[in-house]
Amino acid sequence: MPEQEPKAAEEVRHASAAADASHTTSTGDARHTTSAPEAKHTASAVDAVDTTGTTGTTGTTGTTGTTGTTGTTGTTDVAHESVLRAPYAALTWGIVLSVGLVAFESMGVATVLPEIAGRLGGLGAYGWGLSALMLANLIGTVAASRAADRRGPARPLALGLAVFAVGCALAGSAPNWPLFLTGRFLQGLGVGAVMALAYTAIALAYPQRLRARMFALVSGGWTVPSLIGPTIAALISDHVSWRGVFVLLLPLVALAAALALPPLRRLGGPERPPAAGTGPWWSTPVARSVLLAAGTGVLLAGLELRQPVLLALLVLVGGGAALAALRSVTPPGTLTARQGVPTGVVLRFLLCGAYFGSEAFLPLGLVGLRGLSATEAGLGLSAGAITWVLGAAWQGRADVRWSGRSRAVPIGAGFAVLLVGIVVMALGVLVDATPSLTAVAGWAIGGAGMGVAFNAATTDTMEQAPADRQGEASGAMQLAQTLAVAVLSGLGGAAVALSDAHGSSVSVALTATFALTAMLAGAGGLMARRIRAASG
Repeated sequence: MPEQEPKAAEEVRHASAAADASHTTSTGDARHTTSAPEAKHTASAVDAVDTTGTTGTTGTTGTTGTTGTTGTTGTTDVAHESVLRAPYAALTWGIVLSVGLVAFESMGVATVLPEIAGRLGGLGAYGWGLSALMLANLIGTVAASRAADRRGPARPLALGLAVFAVGCALAGSAPNWPLFLTGRFLQGLGVGAVMALAYTAIALAYPQRLRARMFALVSGGWTVPSLIGPTIAALISDHVSWRGVFVLLLPLVALAAALALPPLRRLGGPERPPAAGTGPWWSTPVARSVLLAAGTGVLLAGLELRQPVLLALLVLVGGGAALAALRSVTPPGTLTARQGVPTGVVLRFLLCGAYFGSEAFLPLGLVGLRGLSATEAGLGLSAGAITWVLGAAWQGRADVRWSGRSRAVPIGAGFAVLLVGIVVMALGVLVDATPSLTAVAGWAIGGAGMGVAFNAATTDTMEQAPADRQGEASGAMQLAQTLAVAVLSGLGGAAVALSDAHGSSVSVALTATFALTAMLAGAGGLMARRIRAASG
């Protein structure tokens, strides 16, 4: 069928063009040398393969310039590709398990933290049980993402999982609160590394057409453990010991490493890693990430104060330090929302600020204002988590229509749906005339918008990042997410404390908080068109 061969060759060219950023060409671009999951995609575009997937002619690989093996991949193979099938299955499960474990330790332990603090004498510094992990997360994110750009993702992921495991062991065996906080800090370093490297690994190891589905799986890998983790942690604490919440995860950490690391090692490292900085040590990204964590810690501590002068001083000092450091650890143009990757980082901040900033105070509103039980209030959180996963899954399957061009439409639509969800949820919380379940329905709407926008924005941002800057882009988005959660939670908490100090109803504070998160969602919808040039 000679008349079909040009069409088949054209299809191979399209498939090759959509290949992962780690697919090395012979032009000397800064790419990763070898990708085992993509080995079947390395045949040259001139290989002749018919549309039924039959064997084509011998091709030349772009990686080494030597004669390759006979190609057997046609359009049928591409149509049947799945992230859950060989050659991607092991890496997929390794990434999802790693993300699920760090999500459990980040969010799931909240239900047992009061018991731990009481037993270890840490009630006076209870908040640091969460803050230590979050601030270390910032450092781990920057360190791991920059290391991935220099050496590839395998080594920093191995180190991140090892540090996370040491943190789990130390926290689970700690005899006192300071040692427990040290364990939580080490866990935070691992959490930051794993989350940043998950997105980097997806961008490097999977072809473009599968990345949106993997990003959706990662969203589920984070959301589901965050949802069911508190219940599981409580059961372990009640029937075993609170120490089991940390120690029993160690075999699963080893399993995650065994699944994810071998495929990532086969990726190799970049041919032309980014040049190392020549400035003093305090100007390095890792040093700046320490300043960022310290500045954020000072800012959050200031927001907890009730003395206006001291509060303003700490917020200004901490915020200034964090802002100065942020400029050094994010892609150039992030603070001005430059079109492309910098806008993607800003969109992540706006998304997570709007969603998590609202979610953090939804239970308070339902319990404190509408008189619901904690279990009933949890329905709202569950509804949002479930629809987030569903929205991300839908976007992952529909993403092929936007491959290689701007995803401003699904991003903007997701922000719009999230905004509607926040408004409906706020009405259900703040207006007595509306049924309280209106808030649950509103948050289900908001979760769907979050899933669509989060997945589309992440996919578009990583698609635009250069191959030797995948780690930097992934780390910057993770930084934006962590900062958004910290800052919006801190601002909302300060509003609640301020209203309490002045004898006002908590509804005043929640109204201000939900108004702020709604404005963030609206700003994100307006900014969505800047994700990529119109011609992209």
